[in-house]
Amino acid sequence: MATIRPFAGLRPDPAAAARVAALPYDVYNRTEALREAEREPLSFLKIDRAEVHFGPEVSAYDSRVYEKAAALLQEAEREGIFIREEEPCLYLYELTREGRRQTGVVGCAAVDDYLTGVVKKHENTRADKEEDRVRHVEACGAQTGPIFLACRSFGNLRAVLKESKKAKPLYDFVSPDGIGHRIFKIAEPDQIQAITEGFAAMPALYIADGHHRAASAVRAALRRRKACPCYTGKEEWNYFLSVVFCAEELRILSYNRVVRDLNGLTPGAFLECLNEKCQVTGCGEKEVRPQAKGEIGLYLAGSWYHLAVRPQWLSADPVEGLDVAFLQREILAPYLGIGDPRTDSRIDFVGGIRGLSELKRRCETDMAAAFAMYPTDIGELFAVADAGLLMPPKSTWFEPKLRSGLLIHKME
Repeated sequence: MATIRPFAGLRPDPAAAARVAALPYDVYNRTEALREAEREPLSFLKIDRAEVHFGPEVSAYDSRVYEKAAALLQEAEREGIFIREEEPCLYLYELTREGRRQTGVVGCAAVDDYLTGVVKKHENTRADKEEDRVRHVEACGAQTGPIFLACRSFGNLRAVLKESKKAKPLYDFVSPDGIGHRIFKIAEPDQIQAITEGFAAMPALYIADGHHRAASAVRAALRRRKACPCYTGKEEWNYFLSVVFCAEELRILSYNRVVRDLNGLTPGAFLECLNEKCQVTGCGEKEVRPQAKGEIGLYLAGSWYHLAVRPQWLSADPVEGLDVAFLQREILAPYLGIGDPRTDSRIDFVGGIRGLSELKRRCETDMAAAFAMYPTDIGELFAVADAGLLMPPKSTWFEPKLRSGLLIHKME
């Protein structure tokens, strides 16, 4: 059974919500984060990425950065930019993009559900990135960015959620990227009980996005458990901020790849290599957007190519059958010498939200080739997680992104 419980949220004053709301901290590099913080002085990014307050000579992992984040959050509370709920409650978070809506339940998932596998993951995490968020959580005494969870179906919960959305939203605004955001508060005890019982009937929840935030919340809790062996399990730090969406409402975009060089091969020789594993069709200047699993678009030396994976190279394995796994296993590793995409500086990843034009631009500036992927399906994600396996890095790009700073979970 899955646990989603209410919490006394720390949230921005409605007059400031649209300005505070910020994309997740890991969407930006340092330069982009600084530019965004300068654009909007109230952006929560100034707390999530507090290195923007220091010069480039100060590491993003310097202790002063975390101290600054904590000080800024406390200051925002004192100034009334953020207010604290008097009683624990749940929330609904509705996102609208290009007329398509998805609604999630905001509450706190249990650290123990993560440890026992009720909350399932599908990606590895990096220790350095985990430690960064652990230090941020511990300094601020709060989880500032929600973990994006998915469930197979809302089932009987749909009626309760529909009723909850009849109330006036706490926040209702459109962010600069055109995404609509509405948040509703659920404080009625009967509705809270119906929702928590609905989740308790679910055998599993799945991390869609936010593996590092989840892992860091768990690590922070385990540290506190070690320091306080008399814990009851009811302390706030035994839970982590989450938004749970129904799978049928979610949209996954492609997560594309660009490579810096061809490992000594000429474009012609590389195409000959590809022909061993794929049927290669030249498309000239016409962009190639894969239309089905087993198709890949390639931009190389000023031209687009359509790659159709030959049947003998397909796999029924939940992980090996993924298009991104095929690309890594059969092309990037043997032909281009990219053995570990997590650490090799010759590969970069481009979210599908940036479009195919970004792949072309990268090849005209700093990269030699680009691969446009067909999006991983949510069913594939569930299959991998249910099998206890892990996807290759950067397999899924969920859009739209949740905003940080709208709902914060205080750990005390």
